[in-house]
Amino acid sequence: ILALFIRTFFVQAFKIPTGSMKPTFMENDRILVDKLTYRFKLPQRGDIIVFKYPADTKKDFVKRLIAFGGETVEIKNGSVYIGGKRIEEPEGIVRNYYYNRNDWPYGREAQQFTVPDNQFFALGDNSAQSSDSRNWGFVPKSYLKGRAIMIYWPPSRVRLIKY
Repeated sequence: ILALFIRTFFVQAFKIPTGSMKPTFMENDRILVDKLTYRFKLPQRGDIIVFKYPADTKKDFVKRLIAFGGETVEIKNGSVYIGGKRIEEPEGIVRNYYYNRNDWPYGREAQQFTVPDNQFFALGDNSAQSSDSRNWGFVPKSYLKGRAIMIYWPPSRVRLIKY
C-alpha cells in the first residue's frame, strides 16, 4: 500500500522506449519522475516532462517543455523562436537542429502559431527522430504527470537531471 501511495503521489519509474530524447535519454534508460513538484509550482521552460500522450491517453510521453499557453512559437533555420526571440537550449544539452516537415501541422518552416491557454508545446531533444508537438499538437496542462529527475538504469548512466 505504501508503494502504491508513493507511486501515485510522489515518484514513478518510467522506461524510455525510443531515441527521441537522445542524447539526454537513451533507448531503454529508466528514469524517475517527480510527481509532486508541479502540484505546488509551475513547470519551467526546458523541463523534461512526462505527460499523457494527447492522441492516446493510455500512453505516456517524455519530452522537453518549450512553450506555454499564450506564447507565439516559430521554428525556422533549425531554431525555436518564442515571441520572435530565439531560445537557448538548456545547459548541458547538445545544440539541436529542429527539423521541419511541411506535412506536420506545427512543424512547417517559418510558420508561427500560438499555444492555446493551459497547454504546452513540447519537443524531443532528437528532433529528427521525435514524434512531438510538431506532429500531434499541444499538451493539455491536465495531462502533465511530472518532471524527470534522474536516470537510475543502466548503472553506467545513473545521474541526476540538471535543470
